Amino acid sequence: MESFAAHYGSMYQAIQRYMPGTDMTMIDRAVEYAREKHKDQKRKDGSPYIIHPLAVAEIVAEMGLDLDAVLGAILHDCIEDTDASHDEIAKLFGNTTAELVEGVTKLTRANFSSTEQAQMENLRKMFMAMSKDIRVVLIKIADRLHNMRTMQYQSPQKQISKCRETMDIYAPLAHRLGMQKMKWELEDLSLRYLDPKGYEEIMEYLNAHKEQDEAFMATIQDKIKERLQGVGISNTTYGRIKHVYSIYRKMHAQDKSIEELYDIYAFRVIVDTIPDCYNVLGHVHDLFNLVPGRFKDYISTPKPNMYQSLHTTVIGSQGIPFEVQIRTWQMHETAEYGIAAHWKYKQGAGAGNEKDFEWVRRLLESQQDTDAEDYVHSLKIDMFDDEVFVFTPKGKIVSLPAGSTPIDFAYAIHSGVGNALVGAKVNNRITNIDTPLTNGDIVEIITSKSAKGPSRDWLNICKSNQARTKIKQWFKKEKREENVAHGKSSFEAEMKRLLLPLSALSDPELAPQLLKKLSFDNWDDMYAAIGYGGLTAAKAVGRIRDDINKAVKAQNEEKQLLRPMAEAGKVSRHAANGVIVEDIGSCMIKFAKCCTPVPGDDIVGFITKGFGVSVHRTDCPNAQGRNDPRQSGRWVRVSWANQEEQPFDTTLELECQTRDGLLLDLATVMTSTRVRVKELNGKDLPNGHSIFTVRFEVKNVQELEAIRNRLMNVRSVLGSRRGQN
Repeated sequence: MESFAAHYGSMYQAIQRYMPGTDMTMIDRAVEYAREKHKDQKRKDGSPYIIHPLAVAEIVAEMGLDLDAVLGAILHDCIEDTDASHDEIAKLFGNTTAELVEGVTKLTRANFSSTEQAQMENLRKMFMAMSKDIRVVLIKIADRLHNMRTMQYQSPQKQISKCRETMDIYAPLAHRLGMQKMKWELEDLSLRYLDPKGYEEIMEYLNAHKEQDEAFMATIQDKIKERLQGVGISNTTYGRIKHVYSIYRKMHAQDKSIEELYDIYAFRVIVDTIPDCYNVLGHVHDLFNLVPGRFKDYISTPKPNMYQSLHTTVIGSQGIPFEVQIRTWQMHETAEYGIAAHWKYKQGAGAGNEKDFEWVRRLLESQQDTDAEDYVHSLKIDMFDDEVFVFTPKGKIVSLPAGSTPIDFAYAIHSGVGNALVGAKVNNRITNIDTPLTNGDIVEIITSKSAKGPSRDWLNICKSNQARTKIKQWFKKEKREENVAHGKSSFEAEMKRLLLPLSALSDPELAPQLLKKLSFDNWDDMYAAIGYGGLTAAKAVGRIRDDINKAVKAQNEEKQLLRPMAEAGKVSRHAANGVIVEDIGSCMIKFAKCCTPVPGDDIVGFITKGFGVSVHRTDCPNAQGRNDPRQSGRWVRVSWANQEEQPFDTTLELECQTRDGLLLDLATVMTSTRVRVKELNGKDLPNGHSIFTVRFEVKNVQELEAIRNRLMNVRSVLGSRRGQN
């Protein structure tokens, strides 16, 4: 078990090493405060919880952040997990620290493993936090890194979910912030649990070839050092094996075993000045054979995450290719810790200028009018993939996702330029607007005032989420009627292709369910979204396909049961279901699952197409259509029959304050009522509340209300409503 003293000492040393001169008085006060607040809490391994905040603070100190950030790291779980408040922390440690803790708490409550819609919203929160104060996200990444280092104590299910979340969100985010060292560690730790066999195979190979690899790297390293010392260039040169996940990815991308990979070695040469970098490059190319097309100059054209280095791939006398990275010490610090490395050169809270965070603003803008699933997918292209660097005719650098076209370039300049695009020149030659751009291209956009606007085909050509969003916004604003017609045509064609009945879209019972699944209020809004490209017809139909097939199957089963009946007389089927339908001699009766009526409820009937009468409560939202003249002929009067009481299914949804033992208390009450309980389950909500669903049988509404009253008397139950089966 880890000890408090050991972790405090390690944190203390990191602060003194990376933040020399820091007054430890406030640090010690924060440690004692957090230790007291977390005193009753343990980690999964049984150690005191305070060890986690100390470890996170140590990582934050290693980034070279300021005192407020270290205090925020020490206190980062206090608001989330204890009775500490924002005001109390602000009073004791300052408002900046309190804001950082509050920001980290909001990100902690974000669930990145949920639906695409929730994932988009949570990513938006993260980008908003970054645009206000980047330290919030840096503390959160440090928090995730320590959790990954201690992942062995979590359940297998938690390991998988947290590692996927790390690979999807935190590792790419560390990359985008230029924090390569943390990115590599997050990726390697995640791979260890996501593919333990693959991870172990690589580790076993590296361990078995350790001496051989070290000998090769020592030879190359000595050769470079000897040459540079001979010409008077002060340098630090060392070799390393690329990290495990990088090798794993190369194996899968190239479909090779690790024995077949050669470019797994990398050498780093760190010098004092930029001219020295280019001098070293010349000597490296003189010592070894250059691999054509593998040289990149990120010094003259830095990556958007501020990364700078010269990269070249060469082959030595052994015939083994390897990469050499050449940089200055400041570039090296930036490469290791990204934006955090700039902290010592900047002043003020949330340090960083507008240019540093321009990409954050673009990501926030790009989520507007975008389907959630498409946004999350496109985000990974805009935020995490390799970039291509091109120039305007005046020499301004524009960075775009790899594979971008003049269309992407035009919309990166301005939406008005993109909407007026009629042609493009690349390197002063007319070219097609779908031509992929390469590093160093000079791009000129040809526009026209008479341009008719973007084409729908552009959505399939452009690579950047920014361009797609602006094109969709144009179609949404300018072409509403055309969008509806185009979207309806595409949607209905997809329905027919999958042999789904179009009649399902006008069924008053099924249609609201389908629209809810699609997150639209009406069909025209959905057609418009498909028309302007916010949603694809295939994706929309895919979301409701199972619901329609399920409804058709149920209707076909009822068809088999439905038999011609005599026009006159009472029908036993009616009596069996306890409902009388006026003006109809005989028919199948079913109770609507959306409102689960029971004897005593006011009810109304709806004649389904060939499948009998569906009975709803009169206050059911789906029964409000009876006031629509187009549907009035299908609504009929129904009433409860006077007969021996029989059980009916119904459901209650209970909103509760979350607490231990609540499920047991609810189960005890239901047992005492002596009714048949068919289902009892619950789920936690992020606001400290829970929703419990109870499905059971009752004979009438009076019995239902009696049970509801008993449940409402259970401690922590805040409210109830009739639910859906």
